[in-house]
Amino acid sequence: MGQGRLTPEERRTKALLPMLAALARRLRERQPPAVPHPGPIRGEQAPGLGKSGTLRAAIFGVNDGLVSNVSLIMGVAGAGVSNRFILLAGVAGLLAGACSMGAGEYVSMRLQREVFERLLHLEAHEIAVMPEEERRELAEIYRRKGLSPELADRIALELMRDPRVALETHAREELGLDPGELGSPWGAAVSSFLTFAFGALVPLAPFVVATGGTAVVASAALSSAVLFAVGAAMSLFTGRRAPLSGLRMLLVGGLAAAITHGVGRLLHVNAAS
Repeated sequence: MGQGRLTPEERRTKALLPMLAALARRLRERQPPAVPHPGPIRGEQAPGLGKSGTLRAAIFGVNDGLVSNVSLIMGVAGAGVSNRFILLAGVAGLLAGACSMGAGEYVSMRLQREVFERLLHLEAHEIAVMPEEERRELAEIYRRKGLSPELADRIALELMRDPRVALETHAREELGLDPGELGSPWGAAVSSFLTFAFGALVPLAPFVVATGGTAVVASAALSSAVLFAVGAAMSLFTGRRAPLSGLRMLLVGGLAAAITHGVGRLLHVNAAS
């Protein structure tokens, strides 16, 4: 069917497709692309990590919780307040940050999923009302990939025979979407909440069993170890050497904690004077 057979509403819907597709591409840029390679290379990510952002989100959630709460706790501890006040500040920072991360991730994933579902709905509608035009679009995609016009036409014709296969193919080739990997808003929210809370708990735990300088030193040591481990784990996605990635994360987190601790000590001195 041609463009002239479409109703005004269908024409408006078709006009929205390029804009929504561009938005979908920007949303998917949040995830690292999976690039095929003929053989193993140094730093190649483990199988399955490119398809699911679960492990990646968990690592970054722990990192966010750890860096933010160790900075808060060290700043409060530097002010010379009581252990009870440090615990209160740490728990408040944990809950506030975890709730914020969970809510933000839910809204973000919900928007992403709704945009993707809208794109799939529009594509399914186009396949139903103008299959010949969609077949030509698919054939053109394969021609741009280097196939001969005859072979591209045959492949497109075969794929368009089954509407389900046609939709999945158009989603992947034209929109860059995987219909089976749209993401779960609630799953992302719960994961972000729990991983942030775990990271924020690391610098707080020593103050539960110790006080004063002992708790501060223990918190700094434990946080440093976990910061290094988180940085090393990030090398799964960056391809860099794990020790270098770990040291970089340790430096960033340690610098943030040192700054807030120094500010806390400065405020304590001013308050005493």
